[in-house]
Amino acid sequence: MQTITNVFNRHEIKYILNETQYTQVMEGIRDHMIPDPHGESTICNIYYDTPDDRLVRKSLEGPVYKEKIRLRSYGTAKEDSIVFLELKKKYQGIVYKRRIELPEQTACDYMGGVLSFPELLLQMGQESSPQIAGEIEQFKQFYHQLEPAVYLSYDRSAFFSEEDSSLRITFDQNIRWRKERIRLTEDPEGEQLLSPGSHLLEIKTATSLPVWLVEVLSRAGVRPSGFSKYGRVYQTSLSKNPVHSYTKQPAWNQKLQPVNARISMVSGN
Repeated sequence: MQTITNVFNRHEIKYILNETQYTQVMEGIRDHMIPDPHGESTICNIYYDTPDDRLVRKSLEGPVYKEKIRLRSYGTAKEDSIVFLELKKKYQGIVYKRRIELPEQTACDYMGGVLSFPELLLQMGQESSPQIAGEIEQFKQFYHQLEPAVYLSYDRSAFFSEEDSSLRITFDQNIRWRKERIRLTEDPEGEQLLSPGSHLLEIKTATSLPVWLVEVLSRAGVRPSGFSKYGRVYQTSLSKNPVHSYTKQPAWNQKLQPVNARISMVSGN
């Protein structure tokens, strides 16, 4: 039985590939990477944000420290399906991800304020961590008024290395988004985020890239893109509705000291 990991600390490097580059990279990793047993999947996400899109706007500024929260399912969920409520932080190039497992309806009730934090702890299964739930609750209390901002899904092929257990490679395609029907129980439909034939390559590792992989990327002529799915959705949405831009003083400047305190806790220690 495969063990589910709910804590991740690693580097994540992203690349946008055209069809030719995708074919070259796939051929290059064939002798080094193994398809994940559950690697062919449709991943569905709900990103939460404040009413003034504070989280995504801050992220697009490229700060040293940024964070986001999302709800994730593998395939379309039912109300009683187990989904993942994930807190993702990035500090000085290292990504820290914490997540808890909850029934979809429970997760929605908690994020929507229907279910209190003590009530959440009572309903959490044995696979979930009260410590991680506490971090998520702190995040909610800090930002206030979090609401579903966008639904985003994509088809993913995942691979792992037997030589380095921390090395994973994923290819995402058919990335689609919408700002209506923001629920994991809805079908994974939406507007395409990338041009036809484009693929998003993500390399996840706790160490440096192996030489063979650097050579594969070099031969394919790909360079890191710093691509953010949620960030691209926001920019795309903004270009369609420019009146939605904000000119007021960013709210996060008013809470600099608490943010610095959060940075000191980013590793979960």
